[in-house]
Amino acid sequence: MQKPSSSSFENREVMNGDFDDDGRIRRTGTLMTTSAHVMAVVIGSGVLSLAWCLAQLGWMIGVPLLGAFAVITWYTCILLTDCYRSPDPVTGTRNYNYMQAVKVNLGGFKYKLCGISQYATQIGTSIGYAITSAISMAAVKRSNCFHMYGHNNGCHTLNNTYVLIFGAIEIVLSQIPNFHELSLVSVVATIMSFAYAGIGIALSVAKIAGGTSSKTSLTGIAVGPNMTHMEKMWNAFSAIGDIAFAYSFSFVLLEIQSPPENKVMKKSCTIGIGASTMLYMVCGILGYLAFGNDSSGNYLTGFGFYEPFWLVDIGNICVVIHLLGAFQVIIQPFFAFVEKWSQEKWPGCKFIEKEYIIGK
Repeated sequence: MQKPSSSSFENREVMNGDFDDDGRIRRTGTLMTTSAHVMAVVIGSGVLSLAWCLAQLGWMIGVPLLGAFAVITWYTCILLTDCYRSPDPVTGTRNYNYMQAVKVNLGGFKYKLCGISQYATQIGTSIGYAITSAISMAAVKRSNCFHMYGHNNGCHTLNNTYVLIFGAIEIVLSQIPNFHELSLVSVVATIMSFAYAGIGIALSVAKIAGGTSSKTSLTGIAVGPNMTHMEKMWNAFSAIGDIAFAYSFSFVLLEIQSPPENKVMKKSCTIGIGASTMLYMVCGILGYLAFGNDSSGNYLTGFGFYEPFWLVDIGNICVVIHLLGAFQVIIQPFFAFVEKWSQEKWPGCKFIEKEYIIGK
């Protein structure tokens, strides 16, 4: 009896829906999960610093910039989505990650430059997530200290231990092999991001309603005894950079594609960026109305609020949970790059080969 060929077996697997037409395991993402991926990456704890950004730029520049960067990000992501398949955006060969798309469309020296830029950004962002999470963990301890011993107590806390805790948790989460396995992580991360942003909004509204809000202005903090022209300029540029970075997620967009890619991802980008922008607007505007030109960099860890201390604690815990998940979504492409490089460097190592196949 003739045994079925491997090609006929693979054809049946493709027909059964287990694999894509190029032989890879079919991605099982949906509009909801891909939108969650987008929001998990776009929305970060930086949303709590938007009040500070508006304090540096004022109403005249700050609010329009939020809208402008949202439109720019949405439009460029729509264009990048069409690069998932080449040369045709519907029937072309799949580019499974950002670097493959760059290689097909640009190639050469530009490909290397984009690779350096992408991986440097991912590493830098992941380091920032670790530091921010550690600060939020420490803020929980400080919040309880302030509640027990008074707001004038220093309650200084080192962040080193919390960075190690964050790293240990990420080592466990990093065993998740593929992007399509991160759906639950992204959904939880998205819920947490809306939770701590909602807490920040609620506390801002309470401060405004209590009649203790601070002064705002069209152009932000004015140059004067406490602000030199040089400081004003650098703070303004920092604020613009913070707003631009708040929308940065294009380097993982192609990794979270779901079928049919050309349609689903455009809808996901619209939903994810639209929801993120609404949250940014509400959180930034209300935070600026509450704290005015005295806004701190992060009013949960910078203690724009002390009470209710338990609500501040919940907000910071939500920040940590969110960044634990967002870290994985951000850094997965770099993990894949290291695994592929290691497999090519040591082709005879079965352990590396096994890990590469699993993560492929």
